[in-house]
This record gives sequence, structure tokens and C-alpha cells, in this order.
Amino acid sequence: MWKEPSAGVPLVDAEQMRLPQPALVDAVEPESIGDELGIQPGDRLLSVNGVRPRDLIDLQFLVCAEDLTLEVQDPDGTVHVVELEKDADEGLGLAFSEALFDGLRQCNNHCPFCFIDQQPPGHRRSLYLKDDDYRLSFLYGSYLTLTNLTASDWQRIEEQRLSPLFVSVHATEPELRSRLLVNPRAALLMEQLAWFQERELQIHAQVVVCPGLNDGAALERTLTDLASFAAGEWPAVLSAAVVPVGLTRYRPEGDGLVPVDRACAQRVIAQVEPMQQRFQAELGSRFAWLSDEWYLMAGYPLPPRDNYEDLPQEGNGVGSIRAFLEAMDEATASLPAALPQPRRVSWVVGLLVAEALQPAVDRLNAVQGLELLLHGLPSPYWGQDQVVTGLLTGSDLLEGLAGRDLGQELLLPAVMLRQGEPVFLDDQRLEAVAAQLPVPVQLVGGAAEIVARCLGIAT
Repeated sequence: MWKEPSAGVPLVDAEQMRLPQPALVDAVEPESIGDELGIQPGDRLLSVNGVRPRDLIDLQFLVCAEDLTLEVQDPDGTVHVVELEKDADEGLGLAFSEALFDGLRQCNNHCPFCFIDQQPPGHRRSLYLKDDDYRLSFLYGSYLTLTNLTASDWQRIEEQRLSPLFVSVHATEPELRSRLLVNPRAALLMEQLAWFQERELQIHAQVVVCPGLNDGAALERTLTDLASFAAGEWPAVLSAAVVPVGLTRYRPEGDGLVPVDRACAQRVIAQVEPMQQRFQAELGSRFAWLSDEWYLMAGYPLPPRDNYEDLPQEGNGVGSIRAFLEAMDEATASLPAALPQPRRVSWVVGLLVAEALQPAVDRLNAVQGLELLLHGLPSPYWGQDQVVTGLLTGSDLLEGLAGRDLGQELLLPAVMLRQGEPVFLDDQRLEAVAAQLPVPVQLVGGAAEIVARCLGIAT
């Protein structure tokens, strides 16, 4: 899943010390403490009990105190000192424009498979930000490599119990991991996992499989090593996700990378599924999960929902499509026999997932008077035929839908757009793309919303 940092936060290197900037208030919850104090969007929170927070994590710790002294600055520069008493578990009801007030920690690796480096130049700045920040990992589930942490970072992780973190492992063999990340510090991973284990802190792991580099015996060792930290009442490694490398037509020449094809996907599934059974017997969990893409690329049906347990890596594409199909099954379980007025609508998705969605489309098309046209598109923009929906761009839509029957309305999954902003990954804006399509565009979120729009029910 694409996680795009904010372009508003400044960048810092691991060794840099940067004075935290005031926290800019973006929204105030009605009837909250912040609202009662008169705090408004555009105000800046300077300090809490004399401490300037470095990020949202610091802020959460600071506002747990029952007695607070806040320094708040108005947009005109006037500073107000506010004293209050509250319950320890009561928040201020403030949302901020950024999660980090002292800068975004940049990645110091040079992985040849980094998706950030496989983009064309000239688009919005945030698309090129390579964050490797442990705070975003804790707050939002972003993956980090642990290669840029300072002694004070490790100390803070321990003191504030910042767990679980999400770690890009790729390989546990020291020399191989250093080669993959192009960073000698990457060789320290096993020692770092032992550090987490000694302190009863936890991580979720990720392995991006690059055929010919870290698959086969290397993948076997990686998952076995990770599973050695997964036993006991407080496992250091909670889960491992195995995902295929994504390569675009913009990647550097001579990178030595090979795309995943159907045969490779079938080999990886055949290798990992027996390991899941072994982990189930040893750990009481399958522990290592293949992202849904492997099964779709292999031409296999997705595993049943129970195989994913509690979906520990859903945000990494492990079970996300299965969960959506399950939601579609529920949303289409009770459909009307017919519509009062005929409807013809179209639904655009990535080509990789179109076949898996066809049964749900067939159920909807059994409703008399409804015709749902499913359009599974490749991505010429990225140079990928088999692409998930969230990576389709505005140009992909315009090229892929040209001349196609779109019915009366086009259902466009909101996952194609940047969160909170109507813009695609290629910087085209929704209104500009919609203006070039022959039918109205309707953004849709989950399965229930898609079904409701197909049936003509306002949401």
C-alpha cells in the first residue's frame, strides 16, 4: 500500500539535531477541551508544561498529565499561556497538520528496488520523500530499516515503549542484507532483533522478494531466522509479510533486478505454504504470510479468510483483497430481484484484481435492470500490466478507458487518490481527469458503498 509522507515536513539526517517547530493546529474537535479553551485552526502549540514536543508521540505523553500549562500562539504572533486541570485519559481534541515537529528522518539506504526511485521526475515533492522514520512506523505502520537509528533513538524506543514497529528485513543473512540495502549497517539486523527481544518490544517484518537475489534458500533462512524470535509469551517478531518486488519502466538501467512472473509466484507459494504449516505447529500461528498479489500473479485462488488469522499485515497487502471480497460477499448477500429504474454503471480496478472481483460483479448483474461493467486496467504509466487498483494513475484511466462503454456513471475507487486530496499518483487532479471522461465520475470507498451506488442508493 502506498504511504505518501506530507510535503510540509522538513527533512533531516539521522545525525542532525533540529529544534522542534511549533505544532500547527489543523482541526479542533467540537466540545473538546481545545474547543472550550478557544483554540482554533491556524494556532500553534508551542509547549506543554514547558516542554516543546518533537512529534505526536511526545504530545500524547505530555498531555497525559492532569495539570497542564499550554503555550499557544495565535496566527498574529500573540502568545497565550493557559493552565488547566483534566482527567489523565482526556485528550485536548486537537489535530495537527504534521505528525513530526522536528523533521522527517530520511532513508540512508540505496536499495535498487526502492519504488520511490522508480518514478519519473517532475511531480509533487512528497512522492520523492524516502522516509525511514521510526516514529511514523509506530504511528502509522510505515516500514523502516533500523539502519539510521542513533543511540538516543534506541533509548527513546525503549523508554517510551514504541512498539510494535514495522521493519523492512528483506534478508537476515548479514552480507546479503547489506548488499540489498547497499548499507553496511544493514548487517546488524539479527543483533537488533535480539535487542527488541531482551526488552520485550515487538516488530512486524517485511520481506520484498527479488527473484535471483533473496528468494529460494535465502528466503528460507530469512523466514526461519525471523521465526526464531516469534516464540514465547512476548514474541519479538509478531509476523512476517512476503511481498513481490514492484518494478516500473523508470527504474535505473543495469539494476540487475528481475520482475516476478507467474512461474516465480508459483515457486514462492510452493516454498512458503509448507513453512506456514510448520510455523503453525511450532508457534500456533502461520506467522509468515504471502501478500495476495502472489496468488493473483500465480493464477491461484486466494486462501480462505481463516488462513489470514487476525490480518496482522493487511496494510501490506496480506489479506486486503480477501477481506474486500468478503465484504463484497456480505454487501451482495441480500440484493433486490429488480431495480425500479434500469442502471448501467462501470467500475474501474487494476487488472491484477479484476478476475477475483468477477464473481461479485456477476451477482450484481443478476439483478434485473442492473448492468455493471467491470474494467480491469493495466498501467502504461508504470509499465506494468498486472497492477493493483491503488497504483492506477490519471493517465492510465484516460488511456485505458478511451472508447470503452462506461454506462451512465463511472465508479472510481478512492484508493487511487492521495488521502485527503483529489490527486492521482501522476499529479493529475480528479476534476481534470473527470472532465475528459464522457460520463460522471463517482468516488467509492468500501464494498457497501460500491454496491449501493450500483443499486442507485444514495450514500
